[in-house]
Amino acid sequence: MTLTQTWDKVFPKSDKVDHRKVMFKNRYGITLAADLYRPKNASGKLAAIAVGGPFGAVKEQSSGLYAQTMAERGFVTLAFDPSYTGESGGEPRNVASPDINTEDFSAAVDFLGLQPNVDRERIGIIGICGWGGMALNATAVDKRVKAVVASTMYDMTRVMSKGYNDRVTPEQRTQTLEQLSRQRWKDTEAGKPAYQPPYNELKGGEAQFLVEYHDYYRTKRGYHARSVNSGNAWTITTPLSFMNMPILTYIKEISPRPILFIHGENAHSRYFSETAYAAAAQPKELVIVPGANHVDLYDQMDKIPFDRMADFFNQNLAAK
Repeated sequence: MTLTQTWDKVFPKSDKVDHRKVMFKNRYGITLAADLYRPKNASGKLAAIAVGGPFGAVKEQSSGLYAQTMAERGFVTLAFDPSYTGESGGEPRNVASPDINTEDFSAAVDFLGLQPNVDRERIGIIGICGWGGMALNATAVDKRVKAVVASTMYDMTRVMSKGYNDRVTPEQRTQTLEQLSRQRWKDTEAGKPAYQPPYNELKGGEAQFLVEYHDYYRTKRGYHARSVNSGNAWTITTPLSFMNMPILTYIKEISPRPILFIHGENAHSRYFSETAYAAAAQPKELVIVPGANHVDLYDQMDKIPFDRMADFFNQNLAAK
């Protein structure tokens, strides 16, 4: 793998942190590409945070912004491209998996725990949008993670299985699974997967939240050529495994480690965080950002509560 070495993020480079590109493998042997951020002039062993998401984004977008900003606040941070996307390995391209993408977070923890300037007993994770659900799932299974933040969270297994606001009927679910199952034969005959239509193109009459996605992913604000959401697409059969694997089944097992949920007051997705918060055990906190929509928490520095996140991790990743 050859990684780009030029700064091609959608946010400006900070002069307060050191940055380098890195690679590491997950448990399935897939090579992940990532950006490692470290506070300038830091010494000793520091707490660390792995950052992933949103669903269909790349490390040059929101996860990188979160990672760089948290590095400015004193943490070693790692923003990674999930398997099969961005600069990470895996074939075919642009396919997702609730299992493999949960594993990607644990692989990031593996990598951070081997860094000489990281205290491996002080590692947390941040998941944004669809990777908020992945982060919660990873924390439930991976007891090395000491604290987790889920920002503007989606539960991708819930939305793919039940639709928005759980409106999909059993008959509709059966019909979708029938179509996706038969698509497998088409893909096998073709020798390659078929892809969904390009993401976040507007043709008129879309729901407001789709307009908001377009305004991030398809404009100068957040466009990146490697992002699935910036006019590329997932494979048609990507939803199959999501529809049968509810990833938040064991959310209570995160306790006694703390969870911080962050969501926008006006986000169409707010119910994901509210129901996950209700299902989780203590300690937990839900922060609702006044006036914010879903994508505001991707990049709006005046709305993302970075100071609150820093306080959360400083408290819960403190040296023993």
